[in-house]
Amino acid sequence: MTNPKELPFASVLEALFNDEQLPIHLLYRLSDLSEADFAQFKRQWASVEEDRRVALVRHMADIAEDNYIIDFSPVFAFLFVDPAPSVRAAALDGVWDAESPRIIQPIIGMLQGDSDTGVRAAAARALAHYILLAEWGQIDGALSEPIVEALLAEYERPTTPPEVKRAALESVSSAAHPRIAELINDAYEEGSDDLQLSAIFAMGNTADEDWLPILEHELGSPSADFRAEAARACGMIGSPSAIEILEQLLSDEEPEVGLAAVYALGQIGGEQAFELLSRIADDPDYEEFYDAIDEALEEMEW
Repeated sequence: MTNPKELPFASVLEALFNDEQLPIHLLYRLSDLSEADFAQFKRQWASVEEDRRVALVRHMADIAEDNYIIDFSPVFAFLFVDPAPSVRAAALDGVWDAESPRIIQPIIGMLQGDSDTGVRAAAARALAHYILLAEWGQIDGALSEPIVEALLAEYERPTTPPEVKRAALESVSSAAHPRIAELINDAYEEGSDDLQLSAIFAMGNTADEDWLPILEHELGSPSADFRAEAARACGMIGSPSAIEILEQLLSDEEPEVGLAAVYALGQIGGEQAFELLSRIADDPDYEEFYDAIDEALEEMEW
């Protein structure tokens, strides 16, 4: 069998674009492309069928999420102008961990003016990472200022679709901006159920323990969606005060809620959470959570 690294790039593109079975292993050749190879990719991309383009970029986004060495960012940035909304949205999902400031303005442009609502929401989600990088001091803090302004403007615009509004609130919530707490509280108190769920997510994203009374109350909500989202938010904040309530949710009638509680306990960590998860790691009553429990325990040990 030919080594994928030795296959001529023209043959790589031929296989990726036309083979009946998509050769996913060849997608790795699209990382760190030379100028000549990238130009060849661009020339041929427009002739690829839309369904194939969507499948290719979705697989690339999945690879980028799992492999930190692979860099498809230039390809994803090129795909921001693809005529298919599904391709543009997948490309935005693929840059979730990008650090290049050069793609910030194009993403803001997609947030503000793309013709597809799903793409605008994906653009909002893609900008969240840059806010976190700025808060962590890993990029110049000034880079996040236009991002925060754009997200706030979209959130407050009366004509903004609900899907975009939710994504904007969730993404901007980690910013150290004086209006964030007010916006989250208003969304929680007065918004639709969907917007309230985004507000609960945003509470967790702030990592502010002041939201814990609301979150712990929502852990007892009659809605499974609200219980699960509150559990995830408690995990993001990381306060041990939620462990006892999360323990009760491990036996929730809805598996989604129990799974969220497992991951939240893994994020909170500490001796109490470790002992709790270790105790149920081999309990047949929690068999459907075994993989998640093992993952959480490994995270705490690490």
